[in-house]
Amino acid sequence: MRYSISANNEQNSASTLQEKPGVLVARKHHVLVRWSHWLNVPILLGLILSGISIYWASPIYQHKPDSNSGNFDVAADIGIWICAHVPGQHYYASPPDWIYNHMSLGPGMLALALRLHWLCAYSFMLNGMVYVAGLVMGGGWRSLLPRRTDLLDALRMFRYYLGFPFAKLARRKWLRPLFHTKYNALQRAAYFSVPVAGLLSVATGWAIHKPMQLHWLAALFEGYNAARVWHVWLMWVYILFVVPHVILVFADGWDTLRSMIVGWSTRVKRSEVVANEQ
Repeated sequence: MRYSISANNEQNSASTLQEKPGVLVARKHHVLVRWSHWLNVPILLGLILSGISIYWASPIYQHKPDSNSGNFDVAADIGIWICAHVPGQHYYASPPDWIYNHMSLGPGMLALALRLHWLCAYSFMLNGMVYVAGLVMGGGWRSLLPRRTDLLDALRMFRYYLGFPFAKLARRKWLRPLFHTKYNALQRAAYFSVPVAGLLSVATGWAIHKPMQLHWLAALFEGYNAARVWHVWLMWVYILFVVPHVILVFADGWDTLRSMIVGWSTRVKRSEVVANEQ
C-alpha cells in the first residue's frame, strides 16, 4: 500500500504527518498547549468558586430590601425560589444562601475566598502565557485565525451538531461537513474567543483590585462598578464555553480527546490521501 499526501501550508506549520504501518498519524497540539489546557480546569474552578463567595459579600445585582425577609440580593432570591419550588428543598435551612452553599466556597468566607481567588488568578495569568508560548512554538496560532468562509461553515456545523443526536436516535446516517483545517468554524470562533475573554478577565480583575492606582484601566470599563459587571459576565463566558465544549468533544469521538492528551491524532482532516494497490 502506498500513500500520496497533498497538504496545505497550514498543515506544514501546525501539524506534521508521520506514516506508521497502516495508519497516518498527525501531530495536533504542542505539549505546552496540552499542559495549559488541562491546568485551566482546576484553575477556572477555583476562580469561579472563590469568585462567587466574594460576590456574596457585595452583590452587584441588588434591589430594594424585601419587606418580609429584608433580602436585597438577586442571587439570594433565586435560592429562595429554588427552596420554595424544587422538590426536596422545602426544608433547606437557609434558602437565601442556597446558591452560595452549592456554587461557591460558601457564605461568610470572604478572607479565604480572596486568598484563593488571587492564587488562582496568578496561576491563570502564568498558565495563559504558557498557552501562548505553546501556540507560537507549535504554530497552532494559525489555526485560530478567522477565515472569510467562517460564517457559512459555522452554519453548516451548527446544523450538523443540532441534528446529530436526532440522527443517532433515529439510527440514521448523519454526514459530517467536510473541512480542510485543523478546527471547524465553530471551534475556531470558540477557541479564539476564550483567550480574548481571558485577557478581559485579567484586565477587569486588576481594575477592581486597584481602582485608584490603575484608574485609567478602570476608566476603560466605565469605572469600578462597571468593571465588576464585566468581570462577573466573563465568568459566564467560560461556563457557557465549557459545557458545549465537553459535549461536542465526546460527540466528536475518542480521537479528538486523545489528541489533547497525547498530542497526536489518527484522523487526518487536512490531507487528501489516495491509496493505490501495488
